[in-house]
Amino acid sequence: MTQITLTHRIEELNDLEAMIEELKNEAEAIKDQIKDEMTARDVEEMIVGDYIVRWIDVLSSRFDTKRFKEEMGETLYRSYQKEVSSKRFTITH
Repeated sequence: MTQITLTHRIEELNDLEAMIEELKNEAEAIKDQIKDEMTARDVEEMIVGDYIVRWIDVLSSRFDTKRFKEEMGETLYRSYQKEVSSKRFTITH
């Protein structure tokens, strides 16, 4: 690809990413409207046409690394860490 072609592709990518972000925001606003309606109706589940909408509490367990470090020590914590390699793609202007 030429420099001009690459520049156009980067600009196209920037435009698409901006559209994606805008659409994500719109989708989140619609989700919030549905959640507000569910809150107003005081329900965790609704049947709407062919859809079942649920907004429920979910309990999950996570490892508390901060507490582990405080109670077991930084050395033990580091002995269980492992490095992971990855590649990061970025474009800056």
